[in-house]
Amino acid sequence: MSEGPVLLPDLRTVLGPLELRSPVITASGTCGYGSEYEGLLDFSRLGAVTVKGLTLQPRLGNPPPRICETPAGMLNSIGLENPGVEAFIAEKLPWLIDQDVPVIANINGGTVEEYVRLAERLTGCPGIAALEVNISCPNVDHGGLEFGKDPRQTAQVVGAVRSATTLPLLVKLSPNVTSIVEIAQAAVDVGADILSLINTLVGMSIDIFSHRPRLARGIGGLSGPAIKPVAVRMVWEVHRALPEVPLIGMGGIMTGADAVEFMLAGASAVGVGTASFVNPSAGNDVLDGIIEYARHRGIERVAELVGSVIL
Repeated sequence: MSEGPVLLPDLRTVLGPLELRSPVITASGTCGYGSEYEGLLDFSRLGAVTVKGLTLQPRLGNPPPRICETPAGMLNSIGLENPGVEAFIAEKLPWLIDQDVPVIANINGGTVEEYVRLAERLTGCPGIAALEVNISCPNVDHGGLEFGKDPRQTAQVVGAVRSATTLPLLVKLSPNVTSIVEIAQAAVDVGADILSLINTLVGMSIDIFSHRPRLARGIGGLSGPAIKPVAVRMVWEVHRALPEVPLIGMGGIMTGADAVEFMLAGASAVGVGTASFVNPSAGNDVLDGIIEYARHRGIERVAELVGSVIL
């Protein structure tokens, strides 16, 4: 006698105004604009693709070397290299639209006005499902992390973008702050729909033979499994303080088990980033791991996991 079909858990994920078919999202900066992973990643299974950070004008980024490995992770100092928003819309977005996957555009500015202009330009573009305001990049000298370190500046940027767009609005938070809850509250108070956390930790690596930093800029953003405990703790803190705010957890997710850990801490969805450099199909593999966990535990809806840590 043959067994009946194996039922999948309900993977549908609701992030405020944003409804996704699964809880796994590519993290900004690690999946390019999608086409770089053509044939390696099944985008039809993902909740969304968050594209590499966009600026108004093209950027060359920081001088090399700008990536180096570290124990259980990597440092990067890319510096927001990108072709600019107009080239993205004309050359990159059409391919993503053909993949039938929601696109989250990560926007970066050196001034509040630049963020506003990016939001206005992307609002109404076919295929753009939401905007992610990056106020937490540690690899640029103007804007970036500076906006995300102070609640008042956070509110200024996020409030201005909120006024400039009708799209669902995500804000990407930095761990390089004294109180991430204070920054999260400031963003939500002026209209953020969803929070994504965390961005990279500021780090440094020095070559002991040359006596020089391994990155040309000196410092960079640390990502990978090394930061996961910090990321899980911050997701838990923000969820405990703002339980009604949807969170996307990220920081060192390599497996389905890692993703489940973030969901138990309070994340409704997870972002897979650095793992994609080691395993280009990491997003799909993480989703498979979540499904297997849910089946094993008899969980019918993955949303049941969110915030269910027992203290």
